[in-house]
Amino acid sequence: MKTPDLPGNEAQRLSTLQSLGVLDTAPEERFDRVTRMAKRLFQVPIALVSLVDQNRQWFKSCVGLDVRETPRDISFCGHTILDDCTFYIQDATQDERFADNPLVTGPPHIRFYAGHPLRAPNGEKMGTLCIIDSTPKHLDNDDLLALEDLAAMVEQELAALQLATMDELTDISNRRGFNMLANNSLRFCKRQTLPATLLYVDLDAFKPINDDYGHQEGDRALILFAEQLKHFFRDSDVCARIGGDEFVVLLTNTDKLQAKNAVLRFKESLSITQKTLQLAYSLEFSYGLACYQADQPINIDPLIHEADQDMYRHKKAKQ
Repeated sequence: MKTPDLPGNEAQRLSTLQSLGVLDTAPEERFDRVTRMAKRLFQVPIALVSLVDQNRQWFKSCVGLDVRETPRDISFCGHTILDDCTFYIQDATQDERFADNPLVTGPPHIRFYAGHPLRAPNGEKMGTLCIIDSTPKHLDNDDLLALEDLAAMVEQELAALQLATMDELTDISNRRGFNMLANNSLRFCKRQTLPATLLYVDLDAFKPINDDYGHQEGDRALILFAEQLKHFFRDSDVCARIGGDEFVVLLTNTDKLQAKNAVLRFKESLSITQKTLQLAYSLEFSYGLACYQADQPINIDPLIHEADQDMYRHKKAKQ
């Protein structure tokens, strides 16, 4: 049996998947409708919307199967997300990658598998729309195109989910998306007994940028700042825009002193970028910090409030 390889962009892919807030949620008609259509169209007993998580594939929609997830290391869908086109196996018993796979030698006794990767709006592959049969099966080109069309319908629904959690201007999380991702990160920190620190950022003198250079330039400044946050901080950290010129970052496995040092390095990096781009204005910011300890309840809201108050104290001290 061949265990699926990890995509080269696995950290970003998993971050996008988590940002959707769809894992371990209840079944929804908008996804179930597509799997029912796939089951009828291809005359197969099983059709799935499968999302490939870190160590499992979890089924958002599941027709013809009693379980809601299986391990990623034995999944067919783990192979599917490694390519851009439909992954198609006529008879798994004749394929050395799958002949001794537990899903082939045992229930559901997979013989035929066809899965098309599902992309989020940023292009990351979240999982698959797949169809499965316990007998070998052949698909022609029209069949493959039909499966791709059905997968596009699922992608549209995933896009709607992502738009609800992403800031349209800066392409980082909005307040709703941040709350979901941050609380997931706090759960991890609590299980591993790790600290986390919330950074609250408010841009200084942002209104004059809009007044002097126009709102289009103001938007460009916000986009630039968000890009700098995303590129500077780690993949494990969660960045978001939660207001007009207000941003937050949750830094995991980071205490308050480490976070303060990171902010100072970020200020230096931002200053270098501004000089390189020769901006006509200066992007400066005030910030506040709030530290989470593993013995605290899992709730990001009190940390946001505490860091916000700390930020206002620092901003007032500048005046």
